Amino acid sequence: MAIQEDVGAFLASHADEGYRAFQAKLIPNIGADIIVGVRTPDLRRFAKALARRGDAGEFLAALPHGTFEENQLHSFIIAQERDFDKLVGEIERFLPFVDNWATCDQLSCRGLAADPDVALGRARHWLESDHEYTVRFAIGVLMELFLEERFRPELFQWVVGVSRPEYYVNMMRAWYFAEALAKQPVAAEEVIASGALDTWTHNKAIQKVVESRRISPEQKDRLRAMRRRSS
Repeated sequence: MAIQEDVGAFLASHADEGYRAFQAKLIPNIGADIIVGVRTPDLRRFAKALARRGDAGEFLAALPHGTFEENQLHSFIIAQERDFDKLVGEIERFLPFVDNWATCDQLSCRGLAADPDVALGRARHWLESDHEYTVRFAIGVLMELFLEERFRPELFQWVVGVSRPEYYVNMMRAWYFAEALAKQPVAAEEVIASGALDTWTHNKAIQKVVESRRISPEQKDRLRAMRRRSS
C-alpha cells in the first residue's frame, strides 16, 4: 500500500536515536524495539497530511501496527474525524490495539462532546472492558468531558467502582479524582473523606492535587489530613 510505504519512509527519515531511548524509559511496558524515536510535533503534522489522503482508511485498517509511532499517528488521524458516528467507530476499532499509556492519552476524546449522551453511554461500556487501556481511556473521557458543566455526582461512583490491579488504570483513577478535587471540590472531597477509594489511589489523588496551584491552601490542609497509611 502506498500509504504504508510513505509512513515507513517518514518514520525512517525522522528517527532520533536519543529520543527513542528517552521514550523507551517513559513507556517501559512496550519493547524498545518497536519505538522509532520520532517527536510528537512531527507526528502531528504528518498525521494532518495523512488524514486528508484518500487512502487514509487503508492505514487505519492496517491493524495491528508494527511501531509505537504508527499507533500515535493512528490516534492523531482519528482525532480529526468530524463525523460523530465514524469517530466512535474508529475509536472502538482502535482501542483493543492500544498497548500503552501514551497512545491511550493521545487518543483525543474531544470530538465525543458533539453528542454527550452517547459519549457517556460508550464510556460506561468501555469501563466494563477487560482491556486495560480501554478502561483508562473511558476514565479519560469522564475526566475531559464530564467534570465541569456536564458533571453528575453519580459519575464518581463509576470510577470508584473500577477495581483492577493495573498501575496505569489506577494512576488514571487518581488523576481523575485529582482533577475532580479541583473542579468539583465539595462533591469530590466527600468521596475522599468517605474512604471509598483503595488506599493507593486515594493517596495518589491527594498527592497530585496538593502539588498543584489550583486549590486553596485550606483545601490542601484538609486533604493532607485525609491521607491514609498503607497497610
